[in-house]
Amino acid sequence: MTTSRYMKGIMWAMLASTLWGISGTVMQFVSQNQAIPADWFLSVRTLAAGIILLVFGFLKYGMKIFDVFRSWASFGQLLAYAVLGLMANMYTFYVSIERGTAAAATILQYLSPLFIVLGTLVFKRELPMRTDLIAFGVSLLGVFLAITKGNIHELAIPTDALIWGILAGVTAALYVVLPRNIVADNSPVVVLGWGALIAGIFFNLYHPIWVGAPKITPTLVISIGAIVLIGTIFAFGSLLHSLQYAPSAVVSIVDAVQPVVTFALSIIFLGLEVSWVEILGSLLVIVAIYILQRYRSDPTLD
Repeated sequence: MTTSRYMKGIMWAMLASTLWGISGTVMQFVSQNQAIPADWFLSVRTLAAGIILLVFGFLKYGMKIFDVFRSWASFGQLLAYAVLGLMANMYTFYVSIERGTAAAATILQYLSPLFIVLGTLVFKRELPMRTDLIAFGVSLLGVFLAITKGNIHELAIPTDALIWGILAGVTAALYVVLPRNIVADNSPVVVLGWGALIAGIFFNLYHPIWVGAPKITPTLVISIGAIVLIGTIFAFGSLLHSLQYAPSAVVSIVDAVQPVVTFALSIIFLGLEVSWVEILGSLLVIVAIYILQRYRSDPTLD
């Protein structure tokens, strides 16, 4: 694989990560400035994203979009991905932003690769690599600095925002692990579309979009549209396109752009005040994930 193709893949992955960073900032604006209830917002976001993706999938693949339902095993994996991965991650991430800040929620969610490795160690009984231990240590120090500003007696974010943020990291790990088998046999766009639609149906069973809807304003429509299109459709599409040019190990490292973009936009547009200690902590988390991805992709470097 040539260097130019690698760079093209990295650029598309950077675009996806940047779009997710933008979406996270808009999500904080919606959740706090617009005072939009999490249940109603998630019902709208997932249902809209699912319909749009499946329409796109049908135009491209036709009736093949229903291949995922050919076996009970495949349907069970799709259901687990939709509920335990996609649905749970969207909810925990949104509530973490609602209770705290987009920057803090993004940093905590960015711990998901560490939870994936931890799950491998626990359930597959694999011994940790030396770099795994280093990455865990660096990430824990980074999270400590980011959420306490270096003072163990004071949290920079509310306790409930911290808990929801950690859960967002766990569910983000499930979001990556659960659909692996079905994505191998089906288009990722179709899998995401069905997952979002199923999540949207469950969210609407709990809170229908026509119940307790907030006042619909141009600002609200544009904000939600930006999250659905930028944070779901365009971002995921860019990530899929990047995999045509670079391997997933390389692409996943570039995801470090997301928390940086969210921090920068939160400071510029939302007036987020951060200290150098919080910035250092955030950078340490990014370094930890880079170490993990770099050495996990090539164990000979350990």
